[in-house]
Amino acid sequence: MAEKPRVGVTGNAQRWSPGWWCIALALRLVGAAPERISVRHPPSGEELDALIISGGNDIGPEHYNGDIDDKVKLDPGRDQLEIEWIQKALEQKIPILGICRGAQLINVVFGGTLHQDIRPLRIHTHNRPGLFPTKQVQLTSDTMLVEVCNKVRLRVNSLHHQAIKDTGAELQVVGWDRDNITQAIEWQKGRIIGVQWHPEYLIYLPSQLALFRWLVVEAQKQSCKV
Repeated sequence: MAEKPRVGVTGNAQRWSPGWWCIALALRLVGAAPERISVRHPPSGEELDALIISGGNDIGPEHYNGDIDDKVKLDPGRDQLEIEWIQKALEQKIPILGICRGAQLINVVFGGTLHQDIRPLRIHTHNRPGLFPTKQVQLTSDTMLVEVCNKVRLRVNSLHHQAIKDTGAELQVVGWDRDNITQAIEWQKGRIIGVQWHPEYLIYLPSQLALFRWLVVEAQKQSCKV
């Protein structure tokens, strides 16, 4: 592995993408080299040591037996690209961090389903999107995520209207909000964490920058096994 782990970051193809720039900054802060991948940003061909599936548009309902008549903003090209990258990362045994849509897509790849609209399910939490850490998440103790964040309760942001419903095979729910909506998942075999919030906008919080540091450390561990 190169001196700086190379982390692929999938996302939208927009020229101005705040999520990409914030993730790139977070990765550089923890000693990694980010590489942007989208339908307009082809991969360099250099070997990747880790993968981030970032946030964005809703996932096509055809991928999880959802309501195909539901009027949502979709990105079929991105769906296919990211599904292929998740499968490739699993084959290559490199760590994956899923952010918001990314966590949902990881769940779908593992055979899980989604709530297409969680707004009717909210009672104790609100639907107003926000970048600041205004929502509380409870984590399960003795999990990888608690070890990473060094907390069992987190304050996070919320920018989603969909969420994980049925968990995919070999994935476990490790975080919930006050409405018992899934906020974090882990792979039982390790190497994969998915969070429903956007840690790239919260890197001033040690618990959130730690997620990117975890990815880099896992990449380094995997390299030592090769």
